[in-house]
Amino acid sequence: MEAHLSFRGRRALVTGAGKGIGRAVAVALSRAGARVTALSRTAADLESLARECPGIETLCLDLADWEAVEAAVGAAGPFELLVNNAAVAELQAFLEVTRSALQRSLDVNFGAVLHVSQIVARQMVAQGVPGAIVNVSSQASKRALRDHAVYCSTKSALDMLSKVMAMELGPHKIRVNTVNPTVVMTDMGRINWSDPQKSAAMIDRIPLGKFAEVDDVVNSILFLLSDKSAMTTGSSLMIDGGFLVS
Repeated sequence: MEAHLSFRGRRALVTGAGKGIGRAVAVALSRAGARVTALSRTAADLESLARECPGIETLCLDLADWEAVEAAVGAAGPFELLVNNAAVAELQAFLEVTRSALQRSLDVNFGAVLHVSQIVARQMVAQGVPGAIVNVSSQASKRALRDHAVYCSTKSALDMLSKVMAMELGPHKIRVNTVNPTVVMTDMGRINWSDPQKSAAMIDRIPLGKFAEVDDVVNSILFLLSDKSAMTTGSSLMIDGGFLVS
């Protein structure tokens, strides 16, 4: 992101910060002056992140554990910025969806966003400070994809949750938006989409002819967290290379 986009003196919480987009957002915010708390359920990822960016504070939590999250996130705050990035992708054909896959997806992709946002937003309201929340959704919230029944549905629910949050939190000067990326070339993305036959079918539907890079998503998140998007709330920023217009 451009150097003049500063978050100096602001406190930020990033979930799913051990790898990929969340990790990159945590590092970018820290380098832009924010005091960042990175949350992940994988201790080794947090340890390596702390070595990479020593100013970042860490929280090792499973977001499905509401009591532990309530205590730890509440104690770590208050925050002015929140990025709900943590997610799981349980890919199963519709006729083969299991109860455990459904429950885990609902717990993390929807329930954890609601819960963490409640904790953080309540503190913002109590402190009387404005804030910004960005929820990481997906182009899958807008378009049906094979074997993505649960993932598409939970991301679609996340988009609507974000709109309701924007409506109810707006009077408290708290903005809420989503970013909705296409396939992103994280380490995992490169592994999952390395097969040219598989990737070609998706890329052929993207007018720009490529998948997103991590920085494409990070830059959009930082914009939505910043005062440069001060009149933007309740919106979904598509980072899909035009996938949805094709």
